[in-house]
Amino acid sequence: MSADESMVVEGRVIDTLPGAWFLVRITTEGFANHEIKAKTSGKMKMYSIKIVTGDWVKVELNPYELSEGRIVFRSIKPFNQFSQN
Repeated sequence: MSADESMVVEGRVIDTLPGAWFLVRITTEGFANHEIKAKTSGKMKMYSIKIVTGDWVKVELNPYELSEGRIVFRSIKPFNQFSQN
């Protein structure tokens, strides 16, 4: 596994932390109910995408550090609702 490989998991923002960090509870199988700290990615900062408590997010995790991640996508609805229509 190379150093630039990453995993994308889904979760929900449960709290905002100081320094533009968020506490995210993961909902993806295998990581369910695991809580991590995450920050927004550069593109989300560049386009001023705001994240609030309760938002559903996709988080990119480094396989070597599973306690911190980077938020790469934000949604108001859970991701499994998109495929049900």
